[in-house]
Amino acid sequence: MNFFNKKINDSSPHPFVKMRSFQRHTLRSCQTRHVSNLPWNEPLPPKKFDEMRRILAAPSPVGLEAAMSEGIIAPVWQKLVDKHGWGIHRFKGNASIVLDTHPNAPDDDEMLSVMFIGHSDKIRMHVRDIAPDGKVYIETDSFLPLTLLGNQVNIFSRDEDRKYRILKGGTVEALGAIHFAEAAHRSGNRGVKPEDIYVELQLHGEQRKQQLEAMGVRVGDSILLDRKIEPGFAPNTFSGAYLDNGLGCFATSEVAALVSENPPKNVRCMFAIASHEEIGRFGSRVVAGQMKPDIIVAVDVNHDYKSAPNVGSKRFAKLAMGEGFTITQGSVTSSVINDMLEEVAQDKGIPCQLDVRGRDTGTDGMAGFLASIDAASASIGFPIRNMHTISECGHTGDVLAAIHAMHGLVEKLETKGLNAKELLTDSHPRLDLAVERVWETEDISRLMNSTKPHEQINEMKEQIAELKNK
Repeated sequence: MNFFNKKINDSSPHPFVKMRSFQRHTLRSCQTRHVSNLPWNEPLPPKKFDEMRRILAAPSPVGLEAAMSEGIIAPVWQKLVDKHGWGIHRFKGNASIVLDTHPNAPDDDEMLSVMFIGHSDKIRMHVRDIAPDGKVYIETDSFLPLTLLGNQVNIFSRDEDRKYRILKGGTVEALGAIHFAEAAHRSGNRGVKPEDIYVELQLHGEQRKQQLEAMGVRVGDSILLDRKIEPGFAPNTFSGAYLDNGLGCFATSEVAALVSENPPKNVRCMFAIASHEEIGRFGSRVVAGQMKPDIIVAVDVNHDYKSAPNVGSKRFAKLAMGEGFTITQGSVTSSVINDMLEEVAQDKGIPCQLDVRGRDTGTDGMAGFLASIDAASASIGFPIRNMHTISECGHTGDVLAAIHAMHGLVEKLETKGLNAKELLTDSHPRLDLAVERVWETEDISRLMNSTKPHEQINEMKEQIAELKNK
């Protein structure tokens, strides 16, 4: 996820005609969360966990994403192409791929189209300089330097035939032993600067720099953390490197598999594995600009703000790992699509949480606007902890909730059978038509005690409609 963008302050709810059933950032219908036999309440099957691990383990740093898109995901998607006649689109300037349920649709086709986007690029570290003593100083990119220390990494360099190979066994270091550290470092009053960070390759003897150069290590070589995901201590959790954003790619691919069980006839679905998100959403904007979908739904990791240290005073939305997928409000997101996602979650009892953004979603949800195409956007995700570290952790229930919410959105769009003009262009909310709502004590008590708040909301909508008619 491309972080960190400023968040807008939570504001009091406007008495808008479209009443929402969210309470304290979470759908009241989430009380069905613990009902058995619902996918998001069950453990992720071992086979699916292995598939998720394979996707997250793909060595796909920014600019070199084909290991995930072509090496892991494309072969799975090719089976759907062979079975249903779908298509896979590829691009000249990046390794993004798009699975398309209607690859031969003409450009002027009025069929509604929706694109789900996960990004395959991982935060990259680079070789920046090779010192005479064999230390390989690196560019740490979007990592907090302190979180890198002591972790094993893989360096991807090329041999004399310019074929890539992996150099294993290196560790990230900065200060050496505590015995050499200054007092400020020992006390914690001074941190580690990015330019202090280097990879220790255990070289010895003379001409260590020349040894590395002879082995093909050079400036610009990509470096990745060496840790696959593993099941966590708590039930249905997992931990490891690069949940951001192999998780979004896994979820996108899983939605494609669910959609393939009953291929849509009224909706063109596109499933994108995009590149270059971490440095500016450059891959998704190319993909969106080329494919021009009517709807874009980005799926990416989010933060567990409730467990994040030292952020309580910042009043972030109370998102929590294990409490459901997230829907981003604000920024460029479409209220029409967000409303549909909420309705899907409510109807199916999928646990869901509301997030809020200011000027930027921080995800590929910006792709349509950045590509200057007319598309309605949404951004959904799963709260994780320790983002951009080797020990990111998440909850499989949140991932499954997001998958089934996206699939439910496709089903809802298919059932409606509307084109983009009917669904989107003619449906922008009109706050000038908002009706003042005066809350009576009994109304509030009834809502708070109701186990089916959506029925109360529908009743209020009917009452408002009657008032408008009068």
